[in-house]
Amino acid sequence: METRAQTEDPALRQLREEFTGHRIWRARRSDGSPSDWVATLRDPAAGVDATVICRDSEELRVALVHERQRAAGRSVVKRAW
Repeated sequence: METRAQTEDPALRQLREEFTGHRIWRARRSDGSPSDWVATLRDPAAGVDATVICRDSEELRVALVHERQRAAGRSVVKRAW
């Protein structure tokens, strides 16, 4: 569950607005303090790796730009199961 402090974090809000194909959140340490920055893929057209984990918001942003470029270089096949 995300706390109010997480949703009000400007860096978190900016990443969520820029990378809508991922669910972006902060991991928590055992003491409850914020830890790594995490992006979970929701839209296969937005990335390749299912989960991206970085130490800070800028590193995550760079990684997600790279994911976007990787996804643009491949075709996404939608299957009807």
